[in-house]
Amino acid sequence: MTRKDELTQALIGYLMEHGLADLSLRPLAAGVGTSARLLVYHFGSKEGLLAEVLGAMHSHVRASLTTLLDTPSVPGGARPPLRRLWDWAVADANYPYLAMLYELQILAARQPATYAPHLRQDAALTLAAALEAMSPPLRSAPMATLCVAVFDGLFLELMSTGDRERTTAALDRFIDLATATPSTEPGGTPP
Repeated sequence: MTRKDELTQALIGYLMEHGLADLSLRPLAAGVGTSARLLVYHFGSKEGLLAEVLGAMHSHVRASLTTLLDTPSVPGGARPPLRRLWDWAVADANYPYLAMLYELQILAARQPATYAPHLRQDAALTLAAALEAMSPPLRSAPMATLCVAVFDGLFLELMSTGDRERTTAALDRFIDLATATPSTEPGGTPP
């Protein structure tokens, strides 16, 4: 592992703990035990540092998500794909990474020139992954978009309230509604 790689990992840890808002090189450097000059040497600029760190975070999330999607469901006891994704997202190993990426989305809405370039591929990749995970009767771009939006909203709710039980129950209810067939719609009557 190179010194730049070590710094990248330290920076990820620091940013997951302190967030992206009000990011400044001097406090960031002090937080990881180095100097702002050394960070500029390795990353070129604050923007270069941000690109490198966020790229490493995206790679980690993609690799972990690929492992999840490549792991076959257990027959008979399988959870729906959206619930498997939720369980993966809220796991201790993944939650801090996803929370940071959601924070990035919020910052991109306020400062698009600074943060939006780091998100350009995310929407297309997320939609493609959602479509791939959906069963054929539900597989459509609008339904995948709806599932992603519900997931995003519930994850943001979890981040802001910490109420894992309620947000998980809400996701389960959405899955029930989304997968209900006409004969099993809520209320037990056909449409």
